[in-house]
Amino acid sequence: MMRYFISFVLINLSLFSFSQKKSYDFTLTFGSCSKQNIPQPLWKDIMGTNPDVFVWGGDIIYADSDDMTKIEQDYTIQKNKPEYQELLNSVPVIGTWDDHDYGKNDAGKEWSKKEESQQLFLDFFDVPKDSPRRKQSGVYASRIFKTKKGSIKIITLDTRYFRSPLKNSTSPDRRYEPYQNGEGTVLGEEQWQWFEKELEANYSDFIVIVSSIQFLSSEHGFETWGNFPHEVQKLKKMLIDKKVRNAIVLSGDRHISEFSTTQIKGLKYPLIDFTSSGLTHSYSDYKGESNKYRVGNVVSVPSFGVLYFDFDSNTVTMQMKGQKNIVLQELEKQYPKD
Repeated sequence: MMRYFISFVLINLSLFSFSQKKSYDFTLTFGSCSKQNIPQPLWKDIMGTNPDVFVWGGDIIYADSDDMTKIEQDYTIQKNKPEYQELLNSVPVIGTWDDHDYGKNDAGKEWSKKEESQQLFLDFFDVPKDSPRRKQSGVYASRIFKTKKGSIKIITLDTRYFRSPLKNSTSPDRRYEPYQNGEGTVLGEEQWQWFEKELEANYSDFIVIVSSIQFLSSEHGFETWGNFPHEVQKLKKMLIDKKVRNAIVLSGDRHISEFSTTQIKGLKYPLIDFTSSGLTHSYSDYKGESNKYRVGNVVSVPSFGVLYFDFDSNTVTMQMKGQKNIVLQELEKQYPKD
């Protein structure tokens, strides 16, 4: 029987400042929820990790408007931040959007300005005007990063453009309720077909799936894949059927950071959903919520996520980091090599 190694380390952020000494083969940094008009102190710390890529997990800006001029101006404010420019000029920056850069809080396919908003999103990432992404519906994409020892495929999903309207809850403790009987969709038929093909092309050592909303945590009553339980099962089944190696989910949205993990029968490794949110502000008055998949504690101060890949041992060290590169929480996972 194959044994899986997962170690969890909680670090007292008031006592310990972390210095990355080990040399890793690839460093992925990511984050979400960044207000363009307030201080953004974490970019210097992100650069301090010597990243090979930065991945936006959504809410790049807080625009919340049907005025495309405003959204464009907000993107310009964000893009012109000197510290962000340093990152942008040093490493590849990719990502997806969430509701506040999409244009409306919690909006899905019903948003009337989604086509115009998509073009501004692509402008922010300097996507060429003749790119096929300019003509497709939705901002989903994938990119492979190769090293001398292995490769990582990053798939950025669009959980906005095709997502069915959410089902409002009558409970005062919840905003939304899950759909039943297979109703509704997160990704939509077109994106699901594309996603399946991306998973079929399963040649990389690791597959990183970026979802702006949480995939595993579903008990809190806010936005989550869990509002569409049949879509959760569909993705899990696809990972099994396509024999996807070493998949990791990255998510944002919640203004908290946490690790969630589950063992899926048919996969050779536990599936981890690493939530990192937010970069400039957080759920500072967080009092607690249920998440049966949670490993460790919730971090409710501004932070960003780091994944250090070691291809020799096939180990990924995942960290939530705050200002001065303090490690707030860590999860290490060794993955199978076949």
